[in-house]
Amino acid sequence: MEILDAGKLCSGEKFFIIAGPCVIESEEICMYAAGKLKSACGRAGFPFIFKSSYSKANRSSHDSYSGPGIKKGLKVLRKVRSEFAVPVLTDVHSAEEASVCSEYVDVLQIPAFLCRQTPLIVSAAKTGLPINVKKGQFLSPYEVVNIIKKIENEGNNKIFLTERGSTFGYNNLVVDMRSFPIMREFGYPVVFDATHSVQLPGGKGESSGGERKFAPVLARAAAAAGCDGLFLETHPVPDEALCDGPNMLALDEFEDLLMQIKAVLKAVGKT
Repeated sequence: MEILDAGKLCSGEKFFIIAGPCVIESEEICMYAAGKLKSACGRAGFPFIFKSSYSKANRSSHDSYSGPGIKKGLKVLRKVRSEFAVPVLTDVHSAEEASVCSEYVDVLQIPAFLCRQTPLIVSAAKTGLPINVKKGQFLSPYEVVNIIKKIENEGNNKIFLTERGSTFGYNNLVVDMRSFPIMREFGYPVVFDATHSVQLPGGKGESSGGERKFAPVLARAAAAAGCDGLFLETHPVPDEALCDGPNMLALDEFEDLLMQIKAVLKAVGKT
């Protein structure tokens, strides 16, 4: 079966979904999640990119689980890609990682806290793969244009921009719905990360908290406000997840949310 060319989604013509567990906990969980997510997206009629991270470099505590590492993690992602014929996405944290990962995945993601790291962005852009840039919690939507220029300067115009909330005081994030039309003016699709946007960074002292009950609310609002896709982290049992459990959605609730999003898009005339 032919795998979707993720680069074609950079036109913004078709609403799409990026989804998967926050971090690779096991091959079994990733395979199970990929199967469920692909089926749900297929029934809803949305193109699907599977995501999971082999390493989460930004963790609250030294003792927090950060993933299986690049070698084992990329093998899992390659298996997901092969068995389910879906494009896969993962975070990269250094120029060297970007080069290695480009041989295994379809989309490279620049983490929010690293979105101003020029060597990383340039290395990722040089691979020619689509780049998903997470807008830093510390940036205005207007400043994203500087990141875009770094990527375009390497001859790469396969770009997604992802809104994931802005820092608001201590341990809290807010989402400015104006950011969708603002960033969309730069000519690239804007994705909404509904699950990280309800994170409470460092809210538990040695780990982040979250309010997953608000993720569907914000997702529906973002779809109405004009985003071009959704980024949703999900897990079979979020309360048992090893990373970001408090803000991840339960897999069993995923398809219901997609159907709600489909109805919102229809209501605002964007199908």
